[in-house]
Parts: sequence; structure tokens; C-alpha cells
Amino acid sequence: MIRRRIAAIVNGFFSDSVREIIGLLLIIFLIRTFGFGLYQVPTGSMETTMLVGERFFADKLTILFTRPKHGNIISFNDPTYAYSDNLIVKLWQHYVWGPSNWTKRVIGSPGDIVKGVIENNIPVVYLNGKKLDEAYINKYPLIGIWKVDPLKLHALLRNEVIQLIGNSTNQALLEKVASQTMGKYYDLRSYDSSVPYNKQPFYRMSIASLVKTNVYGEPVLGQNGNPLLCYPYTPSYQRQNKITRRGNNYWSGSDEFYVELGANEYWLMGDNRRGSYDSRFFGPVKGSLIHGKILYRIWSVDSTESWWIVDIIRHPTDFWKRVRWNRFFQRVK
Repeated sequence: MIRRRIAAIVNGFFSDSVREIIGLLLIIFLIRTFGFGLYQVPTGSMETTMLVGERFFADKLTILFTRPKHGNIISFNDPTYAYSDNLIVKLWQHYVWGPSNWTKRVIGSPGDIVKGVIENNIPVVYLNGKKLDEAYINKYPLIGIWKVDPLKLHALLRNEVIQLIGNSTNQALLEKVASQTMGKYYDLRSYDSSVPYNKQPFYRMSIASLVKTNVYGEPVLGQNGNPLLCYPYTPSYQRQNKITRRGNNYWSGSDEFYVELGANEYWLMGDNRRGSYDSRFFGPVKGSLIHGKILYRIWSVDSTESWWIVDIIRHPTDFWKRVRWNRFFQRVK
């Protein structure tokens, strides 16, 4: 009899605990899905408004009832993601586990006409016939920084070239393949030319970490050559073989485009125009993909780690040297 009572008490305890845990997880899910979101910046597409490694707070509630305004920085699902045709699976992908979250600025909203042109060799954007004054655009050049130790790159590239073309002795072919493969081993980051490399305000860098170029502007290994630089406001002209046309609308991944936005369409662009994959490449974004408005920067660390605690464990001393203390707890505009 006593054993049965004890077993009943234990079973009841675990049953209640399981229900409470499930209820708590459901509440957390609803709050995180429809209340607020915490986002980490994985790319430099919004530099220098948002830097890689920063965490942001987003309002996910009011966006359900009011549409984003011009200039808002919003979070949305990857518009190139291939959703399932199955309704249940699609809902799971949309709200639980599916496309990655992207962040851009709203340039055009439903009913707007957005046009990108190049005037006096500078890209400009017109909204409903009026030229935009885009003070938020990144004014700094981008500089190439190796993501891995340059001393290890020779071995990495050699192995990749062998996998692609075998043990070829054609030096020109080897160099061409190596140059094409090299791109995934470096990032382009904002760089203040008025400040020494070891005192950069955005990302830590050194002379040894810089990507160098040959006389043709192609990235090369070694310390000879000039740093790889991409300058702001450099125009990207329309590419005929890349143009997408939909009625009067067209875009090609360049600074020349024209769109008449539909009832549920938005034109989104990154502040870092020289390093942003945005509507210029994939066109208007459906409003149903937008799920948050970025409001506050919580903290800022020069890191690509998804979990800052992992970075601390791996680099307990160096981590604190990469913290950008002057960018904590700020409203984002």
C-alpha cells in the first residue's frame, strides 16, 4: 500500500513537471515568435550601422499589426528559401526551423516606385521620383581580411586545387583555380583609412592579416602587393546577362533597377551597398516574410561565433580585447 502511494506521488510529480515544462516552453515559443526576438549579425551587409558579432533586440509584436515604414531596419526570412508545398511543413519552416534570418533596411513599401540610377558615376536611389538622402550608407572602404592563418593557406589551396583538377602541372591553370577558390578564405570588412590597422574602430586587423592583390587587382598569397580594397559609392552597372524582368520591373544585382511595388511587396537594401546581397539581386520581398523591426543594439563583439560563451571558453583573454564597449545598449536607426 505504501509503495503504491509513493509510486502515485512520484508519477504525479513527474506528470505535473512535464506539463509545466511543456507549458513553459510553449509560452517561451509564443513570446519569441510573436513578441520579441534576439538576433546576431553574421554578415557585413549592414555596416557600419550593424557590425558582425553584434546582438540586437527586435520588436515582433507591432509588426503583426502595422507595416514597416521607410527607413526601418527589419528582420525577415531568407527570400530565396524553397518552402515545402506541404502546409504543415511550411508552417514549421516559417515559424520554427527553416530559413535563416536576414536584416536589411526598408527602401520601398507597397505602392512605391523605386528606381536605382548612376549619376555622375555615383549610385543613387529615387523613391516615387524623389532622390533619397541616404546618410546611413557605409562611407568607409572595405578591406580584405584573411579568415584563416595566411601561413596555412598554401596547404589549403593546394589540396582544393588537387581535388578540382588533379595533379596538373599547368601553372596558369593552377593559379586561375587557386584565385577563384581563394575568395571563401577572406572577408571584406569596413576600414577607416585615417586610423592605423591596430586601432581600427570596427574590426581588429593587422598588416599580416590583410589580403594583398597583384597588378590586375586579383587576390594573392604573401605580403607583396597592395591591400584588397573596395571603395564606397563605386557604381555597379547593369549586367544584361543577369537581368530579371517582370513587366516594367527589372533588376540585375547592380545599382541600376526599376520596380513598381505591389500590394504586399517591399524593396530592401543593406547599408553596406558594396557588400550587401539584397533586393538588387533577388527583387521585391513579400511582407509575409518580414517578422521583426530592429530597435536596440544589446552588445557588440568582433566575433563570428554564434554563441559568445563558446568564444570565451576558446579565447578567455583575447575575447575581452575584441569587445566593442562603445557600442553597447544603443538604439538603432
